[in-house]
Amino acid sequence: MVTEADMETGNQALEMKGIVKKFPGVVALKNVTFSAAKGEVHGLVGENGAGKSTLMKVLSGVHPFPSYEGELVIKGKSVKFSGTKEAENVGIAIIHQELNLIPELTVSQNIFLGREPVNAMRFIDQKKMNDEAKKLLDSLKINIPTTTIIKDLGVGKQQMVEIAKALSKSTDILVLDEPTSALTEKEVEALFDIIRDLKKRGVTMIYISHKLEEVFEICDRITVLRDGETVGSHMTKDLNRDKLVSLMVGREMTNLYPERSIEIGEEAIRVENFSVKHPFLPGEKIVNNVNFSARKGEILGFAGLMGSGRSELVTAIFGAFPSDTAGAVYVEGKKIAIKSPQNAIKDGIGLVTEDRKRFGLVLIMNVRENTTLASLEKVSTMQYVNAKREKAVVQEYIKELNIKTSSQSVVVNTLSGGNQQKVVISKWLANKPKILILDEPTRGVDVGARFEIYQIMNQLVAKGVCIIMISSDLPEVLGVSDRIVVMHEGEITGEFSRAEATQEKLMACATGQKREAKAG
Repeated sequence: MVTEADMETGNQALEMKGIVKKFPGVVALKNVTFSAAKGEVHGLVGENGAGKSTLMKVLSGVHPFPSYEGELVIKGKSVKFSGTKEAENVGIAIIHQELNLIPELTVSQNIFLGREPVNAMRFIDQKKMNDEAKKLLDSLKINIPTTTIIKDLGVGKQQMVEIAKALSKSTDILVLDEPTSALTEKEVEALFDIIRDLKKRGVTMIYISHKLEEVFEICDRITVLRDGETVGSHMTKDLNRDKLVSLMVGREMTNLYPERSIEIGEEAIRVENFSVKHPFLPGEKIVNNVNFSARKGEILGFAGLMGSGRSELVTAIFGAFPSDTAGAVYVEGKKIAIKSPQNAIKDGIGLVTEDRKRFGLVLIMNVRENTTLASLEKVSTMQYVNAKREKAVVQEYIKELNIKTSSQSVVVNTLSGGNQQKVVISKWLANKPKILILDEPTRGVDVGARFEIYQIMNQLVAKGVCIIMISSDLPEVLGVSDRIVVMHEGEITGEFSRAEATQEKLMACATGQKREAKAG
């Protein structure tokens, strides 16, 4: 068992000394120090853009020597990786937030991709590969058939396959980057059981997460980065949430949710008898006869477990599945026909999608182009983009949303997660929406950027915008919403006012217990 003395002094599995990493015009890492002991779960936290991912890319050979300055020591030996393969060869593996599996291949094929066992005829030995994969999964207490196609698994089980794949390479140092961002509570517990078992085996783990409650639960020690520098390393037992947040953002944050005065106006949107067909199961529905309304100046929160139909509901309202929906949508009392997202945009609806990288941004385009993507008519003259007008609009939102970018021409994929999310929000604000739907608006976003997003939401509702927010984070739903609707298996099972809602009540409805009487 790793001891506190091991973590603070000897028995180090890795040490990073005086790491400096520069990009054109930016110093991403400034003399960073970081170490982790054998068998330690070491939390690495900091705001988006603090340098966490860059530091791990140095560790894993993505940024090879000599593209950085400083020394990397693995198991007491100084190393200089020229690429990721060399890092893998000494036992370093990273599980990224975006899963890196091939959907059409089986579990065993993904685990041994590029390292498939072959028989005497030099053909892939499928039986041996399945047997080896099963042996590995059994050792991790992961119950997944090895012949299952990856795309048929949920995100949680795919995450488990990623871990098995990493450990199949004799991994001694495992980096987990936001591993629970799309997992249910039960799946998180299963992951933590695996982490605890790996710890007993002496595997060193670096755990990167914005979910601080998880960091406190699973990590032995925590290192904080801020603005590319090491703020400090502390034993988890010596920290509390407020102190950790203060170290991360450089200031005291006494309230995670900004105060606002609520002035609810007239009805902005009403949805009646709304259903969405299941895309794969004939006769089944993923949203079944849903009714709700939301008002101007109101934040209506939607809670529920993954798969409850929340995202499918708002995506369908936005016009994504016109042939598979039934029901009526009213905006400001007028029934509207939404047959496409273009119709929804013209009727004043904006949607910040759950997956910003797949559906919210064009990653190869710059900040300016992404910001005006949904409002080109407003910055155009005679069907040509008015460059001066476009730049002025974009600059307004860079300033208003405090988007950290050196210029409007920066490619959006190079921004931190929090700043990417602000660009997505700015895209819809530029279109002046009446109703803004936010699906998991703070997923993968640090605590400082979260506060800024909440402030933006408050500013919008103060101007009379209606906000519908989906979140799997129950404290966030409770802290931000004026009213909360809960879904389970495609149906609304409860509705609560801000004053009466509790985590226990929301979770009861989210797991299928219907509330008898709705809030008035």
